[in-house]
Amino acid sequence: MMQAVAIPPFERFYEEHRTEVLRLLRKRLGAERAEDAFQETFLRALRAYGRLHHAEHLRAWVLTIAHNVALDTLRRTRPTDELVEAQSTDHRPAYAELADLTDGLAPKERAAVVLRYGYDLSYEQIASALGSSPDAARQATSTGVRRIRRRIAS
Repeated sequence: MMQAVAIPPFERFYEEHRTEVLRLLRKRLGAERAEDAFQETFLRALRAYGRLHHAEHLRAWVLTIAHNVALDTLRRTRPTDELVEAQSTDHRPAYAELADLTDGLAPKERAAVVLRYGYDLSYEQIASALGSSPDAARQATSTGVRRIRRRIAS
């Protein structure tokens, strides 16, 4: 018969798993929302910790909690209202207004700059549009802005 593994103190459990949990949450939610989800994950784990009967599969257990917190966060932030149709104006679209500045940028950088500053999208939304991660979207935007600044300064 297998003997159950003793449950470590919560502090040790937290120290052993916090880095991996934060990495998973950042990957799923982006850096901005991961901090709150990280706290929620370990708060849920702490509440349930006293009910554990053994310490087998603690890593899988806490990662499942983190995954569920990420899903809950995404559900809460999903827009529920129908999109309001924007009123038609005679203004040029944002991509056309920024064309003079973004000409000469790489396509991904140009798209990231226009989506961020022309349409005021978040890095998560830009990442979704570009098929990349929020960090890659942030990097493309930053690189594009630096190139624009260098061109303007010279």
